[in-house]
Amino acid sequence: MASTKDRLAQLADEHLDLGSDPDFDAQLGDAGISSVDAVAFFKEVNGEFNLSLQPEDCLQFKTLGTLAAYIDDNAG
Repeated sequence: MASTKDRLAQLADEHLDLGSDPDFDAQLGDAGISSVDAVAFFKEVNGEFNLSLQPEDCLQFKTLGTLAAYIDDNAG
């Protein structure tokens, strides 16, 4: 099974246009991601990792790295 970071990188590549090897420490707010794309991305993350994040929860994740750490701690 692919690691959390590998799976997130694939989702980010498909939905956020960050490239196939995104910087997990880069600020997502600096990437020029629209709110519509961000919400769609987090819906995909919910489905992929069996989470139930709400759109307002997404604001707490400033980088893909913080999201990956959250997933590793909370996915089920």
